[in-house]
Amino acid sequence: MSMADLERALALMATRPEPAAFVGARAELVVLTAERRLGLRLPPTYRRFLLQLGAGNFGSAEIYGVIDIDLERSSAPDAVWVTLLARERSGLPADLVVIGIAGDEVTCLRVLAKAEEGPVIVINTGPGPEAGTRTLAPDFGAHLLSRVERELGPES
Repeated sequence: MSMADLERALALMATRPEPAAFVGARAELVVLTAERRLGLRLPPTYRRFLLQLGAGNFGSAEIYGVIDIDLERSSAPDAVWVTLLARERSGLPADLVVIGIAGDEVTCLRVLAKAEEGPVIVINTGPGPEAGTRTLAPDFGAHLLSRVERELGPES
């Protein structure tokens, strides 16, 4: 259901464009460059999101993605820049791509071998009982759909 979930999320966002602020469609070259820099082949749902929307937010649901190939002058919501920085500074595992940060919570897409769909997890880096890792969604499509539905509320 992962691609179906992504398609539903994209369709819902299209019906309510006013809370959306995305950088827009990205060229295949930009996505390929991102994959090369990350050393990963991204799963189909996240690749499609990157190609269609790039990066941005739907209401308060910010989703990191790709902006361009210039990482020297980049910042969030550039997932490549944030991920490479987290690998360097915090030892983020090489199979994770940061797709959002809110407070002590770092949301990551786990990239599996052969570009299979992997789960979206959250790593809570704060003190206390919330610290640790938990799974948010089985894949990126399901994650995006849940974020969009949450933003739209009961009418979605």
